[in-house]
Amino acid sequence: MTASLEPAPATPGTGYRHELYPYTGGDEFVHGTLGFIRDALEGGEAVVVAVPQDKASLLRAEIRENEAVRFVDTSRVARRPGRLIDAWQEWIREHVAQGRPVRGIGESPWDQVRSPAEAEELRYHEWLLNRAFAQGPAWWLLCPYDIAHDEAGLQKMARCHPELRRDGRTMPCEDYDPQVPYAFVPLTHPCDPYDEFTYTTGDLPALREKIAACAEEHGLAGRRLRELHLAATEVATNSIRHGGGQGVLRTWSEGDRLVCEFRDAGYIENPLIGHTRPHPGQVGGRGLWLVHQLADLVEIRSTPDEGTTVRLHTELPE
Repeated sequence: MTASLEPAPATPGTGYRHELYPYTGGDEFVHGTLGFIRDALEGGEAVVVAVPQDKASLLRAEIRENEAVRFVDTSRVARRPGRLIDAWQEWIREHVAQGRPVRGIGESPWDQVRSPAEAEELRYHEWLLNRAFAQGPAWWLLCPYDIAHDEAGLQKMARCHPELRRDGRTMPCEDYDPQVPYAFVPLTHPCDPYDEFTYTTGDLPALREKIAACAEEHGLAGRRLRELHLAATEVATNSIRHGGGQGVLRTWSEGDRLVCEFRDAGYIENPLIGHTRPHPGQVGGRGLWLVHQLADLVEIRSTPDEGTTVRLHTELPE
């Protein structure tokens, strides 16, 4: 039998809480998360458990899924980090509509991460959660993180979480960084050789031709190429409208992916643009949201001094 964790100083339901739980091995994972779930149920709260299947199996052996406990497999959705905030909003919406306080347990499948860029976007997603739910319904998210997988990455995860859980107690996380962490890891240099094309008003057909030539060279065609064309058109259109009237496209292959990079002089002030589903009547942000639905991975770096860089990653056929 696993003992419940000591309640945190703050009372759940008074605002969004985001807590990092470092652990090692399956026993520590179950100890911390099961206590969190039982505390929630005793308080009449619902729990969304969004973890990989192997971790869910450990918890299912201790507690059954019911109307108050819902299990969600993160293995597929976490491979598209830009879609995760939208997924969390959907997962908790049904419980909030019923008037029930909600807790969540969220762990990405770190052992399935395919590249440093994907790992960085997953960590960035963790930071964005604080901004996305700051003004939303009150709920409490516990994020388990297996130190045995990547102890060096723990400090980066700590920068994304206002609270830290150790030995059953919650405390402020001293490493938390409330500023926009665009520079967690600078973008890597383009792989040589790469093609470069400067575009402006009227150049979108030529831009799509450049992308098609590179894509077909690496066997990318059909629906996936059409989706890439649509995503590229959205990003390039934003460059022309908001980035000084022009931009620079670079294309190259990197491992099993085709990368299209767009650079312009614009600045994206709101880091959540594209990560949350647009509301009816919303002005702006729809294009980047669509881009996140179409691309396998989206990297964005934007500062007032250096402008904006957007990279679209598309998986190449085997």
